[in-house]
Amino acid sequence: MDKSTQKQVARGYIREFYQNNRANFALAVIAVILSAGMQVGIAYLLKELTDVSMSGDLGMLMELVRTAAVFMLLTVGIWLLDRQFRHNFIRKAVEGYRNKAFDAITAKGIASFGKENTSSYISALTNDVNSIETNYLTANFTFLTLALQAVASIGLMLWYSWSLTLVVMVLGILLIAISLPFGNRIAEQERRVSEKNASFMSMVKDLLSGLAVIKSFQAQEETAALYYDRNGELEQTKCRRRKAAEVVNIASFIGSFAVQMGVFCYGAYLSIRGRITPGVVIAFVQMMNYIINPIQQLPGLLANRKAALGLIEKMAVYGEDVSYGERLERLETVGEGICFDHVDFAYEEGDSVLKDVSLRFETGKSYAIVGGSGSGKSTMLNLIMGSYPGYSGSITVGGKEISRLQPDSIFDVISVIQQNVFIFDDTIVQNICMFREFDREQVDRAVNGAGLSRLIEEKGEGYACGEGGSCLSGGERQRIAIARSLLRKSPVLLVDEATSALDAETAEGVTDSILNIRGLTRLVVTHRLDEKTLSRFDGIVVMKNGRITERGTFQELMEKRQYFYSLYMVSRET
Repeated sequence: MDKSTQKQVARGYIREFYQNNRANFALAVIAVILSAGMQVGIAYLLKELTDVSMSGDLGMLMELVRTAAVFMLLTVGIWLLDRQFRHNFIRKAVEGYRNKAFDAITAKGIASFGKENTSSYISALTNDVNSIETNYLTANFTFLTLALQAVASIGLMLWYSWSLTLVVMVLGILLIAISLPFGNRIAEQERRVSEKNASFMSMVKDLLSGLAVIKSFQAQEETAALYYDRNGELEQTKCRRRKAAEVVNIASFIGSFAVQMGVFCYGAYLSIRGRITPGVVIAFVQMMNYIINPIQQLPGLLANRKAALGLIEKMAVYGEDVSYGERLERLETVGEGICFDHVDFAYEEGDSVLKDVSLRFETGKSYAIVGGSGSGKSTMLNLIMGSYPGYSGSITVGGKEISRLQPDSIFDVISVIQQNVFIFDDTIVQNICMFREFDREQVDRAVNGAGLSRLIEEKGEGYACGEGGSCLSGGERQRIAIARSLLRKSPVLLVDEATSALDAETAEGVTDSILNIRGLTRLVVTHRLDEKTLSRFDGIVVMKNGRITERGTFQELMEKRQYFYSLYMVSRET
């Protein structure tokens, strides 16, 4: 994605802040405008009170006290208005942005998603969103408040004394010139913090998911050292960011103090000369806060805003998918089956994984795909799912070329069962339904067809599966995946080494459940060469080094006494 496209996509994310949220934004802006006016009004009241105290007019003083009371009530009302609509706007804006970001990530094709680190996405949806909320959305209102206060203050200052206002403007410009160069340092540090956060989360995810292996290898000390090192790097990066912000604050404080003293001294001089009243000097001192605050905060606000926009642009890149060309057709039926015609495919140029593959999987039949590791079995299934567009030759489902199909429509027809089944911490039934609503009768049929009835009878419908299915056995997790497929009623079922981590008895039971399903086209990648099971398949496809070496039924392949026969005999000996 080029820079201009990236910025254009980022603008789409920014527009999401205001989607169905414009009323909250408009009312929040009105509250900010009124609040800024009331803040500057304090300077006016201080000026009048000071001058009245000098004149000794008690009647005028009481009038000003009543005005101040009304002023206070109005200020509280405006604050409540601002509190209501500003927070509502930010809540809906963050919610909409995060939803859009999640939709963009989950809409990615399997190929592009699989190449990237999911921890980067997690960081983008958590740490980055928090930074965007603080440094862009909240900061925008802060910037508007400061700008309005400054403009209103300058207007009132000009009304009171143009010469003193000129001094304020000149000194203010000098302060801005001193402060701005520090802003870029903050933006750069913010970017580094985001990168370190993503890297740290990736490492933590890997360490926790592999804790059993770490313990079995007795590598706790080494992994702890790695964690301590990365944690130290992250905190050091965050510390540098805080130090950069402190440098900006210190420089701004020194400059603002000098400006304030200069304005106060010149104002005192004008008051002594009788050109302005003491009340005007007090008003200028009060309004100087509304000039200095923007100058102090402007470098940090601009730098943080720039950093937040950088995070939004980064999200635009995360949402980018690999190019699939013009995929216009939808897959609605499997038709006469799945066909490969002289298909070649390589993940990296010059290293072919599939070589001149031609075969046909007929509708409603079951096929076992066998072969050694790296022979291209799983790659074949991935190509059927439309995961990788860069193949040569032709792959058709129902007579339609895979590369011309809309990716989502492929999964209207095809279900997948993999070795690692996605299980979330909820009931068995909820895991089968995958957040969707189905008729109870449909769910019961899927449960019976997958062989889960006994489990539910024993555990109960409310039994929690645990995180990642930790409360279930491997076979039970696989049966949940089968039930999902049955519930979806997809005509094609792809099974990729679903039983490789199971014991022989459980694996046989899971495979039987798959083979007992009628009316489905079943493609099962397996390394288990069991005569009883393989004899039930309508056909066996034997692969070696990316090529199809043999095809036929179990009996036919055994009679040939070729590569499959050798694989089978070796498996019996191990």
